[in-house]
Amino acid sequence: MNPPNTFLLYGANGYTARLILEKTAQFGLNPILCGRDEGKLRPLAEQYGLAYRVADLTNEIALNNALRDVPVVLHCAGPFSKTALPMQQACLRNGVHYLDITGEVAVFEQGAAMDRQARERGVMLMSGVGFDVVPTDCLAQYLYHKLPDATYLQLAFTNEGGSLSHGTAQTAVDNLGQGGLVRANGKLTTVPYAHKVLNVTFANGQTVPCMSIPWGDVSTAFYTTGILNIETFIGSTPGSIRMAKLGNSFNWLLRRKSVQQWVSQQVTKRVTGPDEATRTKAKTQVWGRVGNKNGKTVEARLTGPEGYTLTALSALIITKKVLRGCVKPGFQTPAGLYGGDLVLEIDGVTRQG
Repeated sequence: MNPPNTFLLYGANGYTARLILEKTAQFGLNPILCGRDEGKLRPLAEQYGLAYRVADLTNEIALNNALRDVPVVLHCAGPFSKTALPMQQACLRNGVHYLDITGEVAVFEQGAAMDRQARERGVMLMSGVGFDVVPTDCLAQYLYHKLPDATYLQLAFTNEGGSLSHGTAQTAVDNLGQGGLVRANGKLTTVPYAHKVLNVTFANGQTVPCMSIPWGDVSTAFYTTGILNIETFIGSTPGSIRMAKLGNSFNWLLRRKSVQQWVSQQVTKRVTGPDEATRTKAKTQVWGRVGNKNGKTVEARLTGPEGYTLTALSALIITKKVLRGCVKPGFQTPAGLYGGDLVLEIDGVTRQG
């Protein structure tokens, strides 16, 4: 018999999962650590005095055993384009709710395609319970309620003073050469990377050039709001924007496995994730705008903790909601189920507009 508020934390030895693990006690939660490498799991479990289970995502029997007697999995092992499906299938087999911290459009669309199956089995599939997409999804929902006849949505963010983790960088490598994505007339549409640039004034008063990227909200915000035209942007520099535009000419090269393997090796050598001092000082800035056919527009802004800190807090808030029975079977988005004010439950988040 597991103690109350038990959930399975898969990929427990990863950068973001360790941040989540550090904060579970303050939420009164009891994670069972899980992953494929017992050599890394055992010392981590001993450090925190927690149980652990070993399961490779390619082993159905081991996954079934790992999911026994737990109501929900918080899946933190990326890249999710490779790892989400086997865990989602295991959750469906075992009647366990599924959460993850991905920002990958393909994973959101995969979950949406499994909606009927999940509803039939009484299982909730909710991806993106971290920085991508909780703050942006919540801002999209908030703006939609301000302008219910909106025909387009634009969202931009910048992680002021932060940096990437290894897992996030590796996900970017796996998507090299794929170009950008927008939602156009309800359909996901491929566009050149950085095909559009906006000068965005965030809540801190800084105006930043933001280039279009294939952020997860081109998927999730559509399901949350029903808005048919969605674009997403990231704060950047003029030099980075020029390089991104130039890179569109080399997508054929960036898609080569040999190139991606080389870049992946560089990521492994050089990227470890922001340290505690950086996370404490950095801030997340989010901006959004909706407009309708009559030319009316509404803008709003969010400020919050650094992205990985925000991910840990939002993931645990949502995990706790699921453990309390606040679930809806099928594919769900964070703001679609919990509302646009969900993000305000995270310590340090403020909203303007």
